[in-house]
Amino acid sequence: MVGPRRSGGGDAAGAGSRGAGRGGRGWVLLDTGFNPALIGDPALKRRFHGRFFGITPVLPPGEGDPLLEAVAAQGLDPDSITAVAVSHLHNDHSGGIRHFAGRVPVHAQRREVEYGLEHSAQAEGNGIYRIDFDDPAVDWRLAEGDVEIAPGITALLTAGHTPGHQSFAVRYDDSVGGGGFVFAFDAADLTENIEEELAVGGRIGASPEETVDQIRRLKALARAQGLRLVPGHDPEVWPALTAELAAARGVPAGAVP
Repeated sequence: MVGPRRSGGGDAAGAGSRGAGRGGRGWVLLDTGFNPALIGDPALKRRFHGRFFGITPVLPPGEGDPLLEAVAAQGLDPDSITAVAVSHLHNDHSGGIRHFAGRVPVHAQRREVEYGLEHSAQAEGNGIYRIDFDDPAVDWRLAEGDVEIAPGITALLTAGHTPGHQSFAVRYDDSVGGGGFVFAFDAADLTENIEEELAVGGRIGASPEETVDQIRRLKALARAQGLRLVPGHDPEVWPALTAELAAARGVPAGAVP
């Protein structure tokens, strides 16, 4: 996913279940996509994905690591990423944390990491794979609610899809006209979840009504602050948005993953 923010500017880039936004002294990466090793290796794929609700993980074309290739396609160097924030620890969002262990801070909600580490057997049954994030070198920055993680980027606790799911409000600087985005991530998968206020399909320890409350909260925040609310997995919204943001940065359309 894409999280645009630049202190004194308004650059943005990203695609898929990940994105990057400039946060004053470098880029902040929002989510990290799959761990390709758990998909490309037949034994690991069978171990981790072979029984997961009939969902088949698909990697983009290419021989390299999808996250690193996506970063490079935007004209960025991985070393320019100075912080990472994960919406939650599902395998399609946390699989690239390994690239940043011991290098930059990784922001998450405390209850999310505690669930993943302390209830790992149950978490794995819910698509959260401890192997993706259980590394003592990870410099966790754990929040207990809403918190600003970089200038103009606020993590918003939207628990329901997972115990510590967080969405992100990303605000452009006034020098480029203000505005920005609320990235729901999996607090609202599709446009219809937002427009029709439909509960998300996947929930851990939450009722359908609780997830609708989170959608309403995000809608109210976006409306009050003049931000665009973006669903997490909409197959029409994301290609259009990534192309729009790439064009704003002057990145060739063919470079957008």
